[in-house]
Amino acid sequence: MSVKRVLQYGEKSLREPSKEVHKVSKKIQELVRDLLDTMYAKNGVGMAAPQIGENVRVFVVDVSKNDEPLNPIVFINPKIIKKSGAIVAQEGCISFPEAYTDVKRYANVMVKALDRHGRPFVLEAKDGELLARAIQHENDHLDGVLFIDHCVNRFETDEILAKHNLPPIEPEKLADDSEIDKELSK
Repeated sequence: MSVKRVLQYGEKSLREPSKEVHKVSKKIQELVRDLLDTMYAKNGVGMAAPQIGENVRVFVVDVSKNDEPLNPIVFINPKIIKKSGAIVAQEGCISFPEAYTDVKRYANVMVKALDRHGRPFVLEAKDGELLARAIQHENDHLDGVLFIDHCVNRFETDEILAKHNLPPIEPEKLADDSEIDKELSK
């Protein structure tokens, strides 16, 4: 459909929780196409509806590599139903141009959602692979949570944000990652 403007960190609606989708309508189908077009245009691996100003529970992910055919996965009303393990990895976000920092994530997740046609599916992503991290990252967007809320080092992350002229971390938004911390300390 079209490439949309991506909201940047600091814009209020990135912090707002998204509403459930009640019907996979033509409007939702169009939103999915816009998300995919925008994600591919920005060379991202994921894009959530709030990032283009639509606060509904929809995101897309494509972790295919350069030499592989595109393999987009659409998640409507996703719910992470199982999570385990832990990993620290560097993440970035299209809403934070050029800013990357180490974040804590679950290594394994199982998610249930609806596909672009409204059919339910369950997907498991394991071993801290990009797909597992991308699902968590994009799902967080639907709750107004950003990747920096899971940062390993708040002060280092603030320096990275400042270097890219982005606002500092909001300390009250930092995630309670105690379960992940417990896993990491094993």
